[in-house]
Amino acid sequence: MQFVSSWATNDRRSLLHFSDSCLEIFEQHAQWREDDCEAGGLLLGSVHGAHMHIEQATAPTTWDRRFRYLFERMPFGHESIALARGTLSEGTVRYLGEWHTHPEDHPRPSRLDRSEWNRLAAKRRDGRLMLAVIVGRKSLHVEMVPSSGRGSTLIPVE
Repeated sequence: MQFVSSWATNDRRSLLHFSDSCLEIFEQHAQWREDDCEAGGLLLGSVHGAHMHIEQATAPTTWDRRFRYLFERMPFGHESIALARGTLSEGTVRYLGEWHTHPEDHPRPSRLDRSEWNRLAAKRRDGRLMLAVIVGRKSLHVEMVPSSGRGSTLIPVE
């Protein structure tokens, strides 16, 4: 199973690329079995104008709350990784968004997902849209989220 690595807005003005290591994290945590719990973490990367390169997805930690239909990311672990990557890269690698899994082939955001994404987008210090990714068993849902309302869903670029 291989997820698509390159994504774009409908007008192709904004492009996004997931690193191989990021896609590996997604594939490792896809909910294939009936007892697999949701997983998630942060998306870290660099911004190049309207384009983004997602270099790292943090893996779930032992402190996170994981259930079949719910994932609650705890700050411990994820934030220290984000701070360390930011320091090592002298600020070029930074927090870009969040990812989590759904136990479905082609994932769709729930109302809870959307309200949480809007809350997280509103907390962004740089004023940028927040990247939100849901990992399904066969595809990804990739969206740029504003602080209120629906965001722009990106489409895969083959």
